[in-house]
Amino acid sequence: MPTWDEVVETAERLPEVEETTWYRTPSLRVAGKGFARLRTEAEGGLMLLCDLDEKAALLASGDPAFYTTPHYDGHGSILVDLEKVDPSQLTELIEEAWRIRAPARLK
Repeated sequence: MPTWDEVVETAERLPEVEETTWYRTPSLRVAGKGFARLRTEAEGGLMLLCDLDEKAALLASGDPAFYTTPHYDGHGSILVDLEKVDPSQLTELIEEAWRIRAPARLK
């Protein structure tokens, strides 16, 4: 089961990632733009930015590691249950979330 510290460690392998807070919760940014946030709301989970098509595919897969809430309907982000997600898939999702926010000079 990946932890927040492991999420940070994975993300910090990418250029210009910084650990900070977003909505008073731990988060990750690249070039000042957030791409991941550890949610402390009732549903918990890790919020990662993603393409809307990717979000639809993850939800349609039936994998219990991925979910959403009405707050995120129509938004390019997926909620990830760190207790259920495959670590290699999580790495891919972190890298994709980073790509969404990273400026072209970093890609």
